[in-house]
Amino acid sequence: MKTLRDKVVVVTGAASGIGRATALAFARERAKLVLCDRNEDGLRDVEREIGSSVDHLEWHRVDVASRDGMKAFADDVHARFRAVDVLVNNAGVGQSGGMLDTTLDDWEWVIGVNLWGVVHGCHFFVPNMVEANNHGHVVNVSSVFGFFAPPGSIGYCTAKFGVFGLSESLRAELHPHGIGVSTICPGMINTNIVKTGRYSASTSPRRDEVVRLFEKRGHSPEVVGRAILSAVRRNRAVVPAAPEAWAVWYAKRFMPGPVATLTRRVGR
Repeated sequence: MKTLRDKVVVVTGAASGIGRATALAFARERAKLVLCDRNEDGLRDVEREIGSSVDHLEWHRVDVASRDGMKAFADDVHARFRAVDVLVNNAGVGQSGGMLDTTLDDWEWVIGVNLWGVVHGCHFFVPNMVEANNHGHVVNVSSVFGFFAPPGSIGYCTAKFGVFGLSESLRAELHPHGIGVSTICPGMINTNIVKTGRYSASTSPRRDEVVRLFEKRGHSPEVVGRAILSAVRRNRAVVPAAPEAWAVWYAKRFMPGPVATLTRRVGR
């Protein structure tokens, strides 16, 4: 996709963090933006920030975990556009805890947003992309924890591994249709996900420490926004964004033994 000007771009979870940075990145390319999130105030702020720099911007309050909500959202978008050109399934939540203290409610919450949200986005938007035959692109935001799974975030890892596998399978399926699929693995990014995530009894004492670490060491969400633009332009399959994400990606592939040792140490 050589140019993004006037391309119809859907971004979920667009009110803050990576979603906001992605919306701004596509706005700079003069794309037509369709944004969704549960946070209406955040969406209004993004709309004001983008202003009149794009020819089309609309936003919707949507819970990506809701089948009916995502269907209504897609139906509304398709009433104006035959198909979107770029779908960015970004919406996500944080969860911390192991098998012994992660409740079923927490499992349903993190899987609902982080995995079912991506399934819903693909289910309701991809068929129209195939039918339109416009050679679009799907971006699914996974995580470093989509290929590296330390203990202590079992629900989050499960969801993000699911997104990684879904994306790999979907990329092969959509290749004959000329539609690219990219898996984004951001790394340590300074967003609100660690503040608003759910912590189990065993991990909640470390919450403030984790928040401070992300604020001090985390990279700007704009790093991921740029990575997503590059992925769409170059049709890249897997895109770690931050430097440490690249380091873990290569280590996992070429030094699995030391990575396994690191995983156990992270757990301790």
